[in-house]
Amino acid sequence: MTELISVFIYGSLLPGHSNHHVVSAFIQSYRAGQIAGRMVDCGAYPAAVRDSIAKQRNSIIRGQWITVDRKGMASMDELEDFFGIEEQNDYERIWVTDVKNRDVSGWAYVWDTSRGCPSIEEEYWPDFFARKISKA
Repeated sequence: MTELISVFIYGSLLPGHSNHHVVSAFIQSYRAGQIAGRMVDCGAYPAAVRDSIAKQRNSIIRGQWITVDRKGMASMDELEDFFGIEEQNDYERIWVTDVKNRDVSGWAYVWDTSRGCPSIEEEYWPDFFARKISKA
């Protein structure tokens, strides 16, 4: 039996976005959700940040909970440059819980600071990104 892993996706891994192909073959299920945090604009993708600013604002990020197998998790780890706990990673992988449904939890890829990237005021990356590319 294949072990399924729950992961919260919020940016370029979402359906219809540039990196969805990285995980699409491994996804067993999708479910709308939201986690505590805020997003910053890294250009073609966002980063979730769970810092004091996000906490002060009670910011949330809307996205999707997906379930994948270990190969799907490994594929996302490679994309996000996550090499393991206490390693030099681009994104950290942390355990989070959905803010509306406390029975739903899983992994999410986050940064601990904004790294100087501008804050995204929207809760949902596809809305922000669509507006951003229409202005370009």
